[in-house]
Amino acid sequence: MCSIMSYAGKDLQLKDFAKGFEETVSRGPDLSRIIETKSGIMAFHRLSIMGLAETGMQPFQLGESYAVCNGELYGFRSLKKELEEKGYEFASESDCEIILPLYREYGVEMFCRLDAEFAMILYDGETGEFLAARDPIGIRPLFFGYSQSGGIFFASEARNLSGLVKEIRPFPPGHYYKDGKFYCYMDITKTGQFRSDSLDIICSQIREKLISGVAKRLDADAPVGFLLSGGLDSSLVCAIAQEQMPEKPIRTFAVGMEKDAIDLKYARETADYIGSAHTEIFITTEDVISALEEVIHLLGTYDITTIRASMGMYLICKAIHEKTDIRVLLTGEISDELFGYKYTDFAPSPEAFQAESVKRVKELYMYDVLRADRCISANSLEARVPFGDLEFVRYVMSIDPEKKMNTYGKGKYLLRKAFEGDYLPDHILYREKAAFSDAVGHSLVEDLKAYAEDIYRDEEFAERCEKYAYHSKPFTKESLLYREIFEKFYPGQAGMIAGFWMPNREWEGCDVDDPSARVLSNYGASGM
Repeated sequence: MCSIMSYAGKDLQLKDFAKGFEETVSRGPDLSRIIETKSGIMAFHRLSIMGLAETGMQPFQLGESYAVCNGELYGFRSLKKELEEKGYEFASESDCEIILPLYREYGVEMFCRLDAEFAMILYDGETGEFLAARDPIGIRPLFFGYSQSGGIFFASEARNLSGLVKEIRPFPPGHYYKDGKFYCYMDITKTGQFRSDSLDIICSQIREKLISGVAKRLDADAPVGFLLSGGLDSSLVCAIAQEQMPEKPIRTFAVGMEKDAIDLKYARETADYIGSAHTEIFITTEDVISALEEVIHLLGTYDITTIRASMGMYLICKAIHEKTDIRVLLTGEISDELFGYKYTDFAPSPEAFQAESVKRVKELYMYDVLRADRCISANSLEARVPFGDLEFVRYVMSIDPEKKMNTYGKGKYLLRKAFEGDYLPDHILYREKAAFSDAVGHSLVEDLKAYAEDIYRDEEFAERCEKYAYHSKPFTKESLLYREIFEKFYPGQAGMIAGFWMPNREWEGCDVDDPSARVLSNYGASGM
């Protein structure tokens, strides 16, 4: 994970730019560089993952052009070979060194050619203009904003831009910026005609493409680890990875509250079954409450479910950073958006199921993907998300939604059936979905609610909520607490997030006042 930032304009003092850029040095603690071009400023904080030598330091330069990229370009070696045959020379083993040659050869068409998760900024030395682009899902973060004089900033996080621009905006996934405009180069949710494949073919394709998505994300020049909750998604990622690396055990990590962790038991069973080297991290109520303000600051959100789920994730990543040499973490995010949540069991039709999936994938960068990126990068680690593999996402989005709906008596049935066999024991493969924040320990959420309850008197609660009625008005004391902490660090920037992540209230059974699946009637034995 790295940090990038640029400013296109001439009216900014370098010290002010550098102050904003320093906010995200944890994303790239190995080496930092700021350069000035004829048209502005460009900067990079490096976390060395591919090509560990200093020759892999960015910005990369080709002629008078420069590029910085926070990302992983999968399959870059074949692209590099093609470029070498065209006469380009490379000084490092970094995947991102191919960006400027690709841009020279293909222009903005290059973005469609990338199998990658990335955020990048380019300075075109011939035209004197800055360009920027972000991967189709938004796995890597990017924000922008305008100075008072009309210059444009791009930066990895909102923290970089706080105080430099009036309005901080997320850079739209699947877009590039050029000539003052944003252009969509890929909408990963567009499917055209749904596939009419048989169930056997669908499951075979899901299996093959997910295995490929995991395998390509194991390529790193730095040590790799795995977050393991004991749920279906992370367990599959770990099981596939262990099969891909049979010569030694992979290193897995699980987190739970000291008194009532649900996940630790299942994570241990999975680790024992696949033969990983497993570590358990225990956290307390005091750990959670003392980290709350810091977590909201690094997240840049007030969303309830994102913050709840981030507490355990941030603390486990903090422990991994402090106690191990791990630099890359594979996680299980993005499966729910593709195959369904507990609440999508209530979808009234296949069309409604698909529309909800499209919505969730389009908004991933504001919720689960945001959580994974910030919790991991804040601890100087890099996140990789196999379920976000572009080929895998395209295929699952193109499956007839009637086949993805829970008509089987078990949610995410296609994914489960695809991996029947030796990858996981059946009771893990078919374990009911549990919300991560609940599975870390039901006490985590209850403690956060109790903490908020102690802060606000009933008579002042409604009045203080009205202060934020203009966007995503808080509706519980917990949500008010999060919003007020958010406003402390990002005053007036609530529009960075679309709103509270909640089940679709329009569906029968989903009109609830808490985002946790625990409040749904079909939660049942989930997490037990």
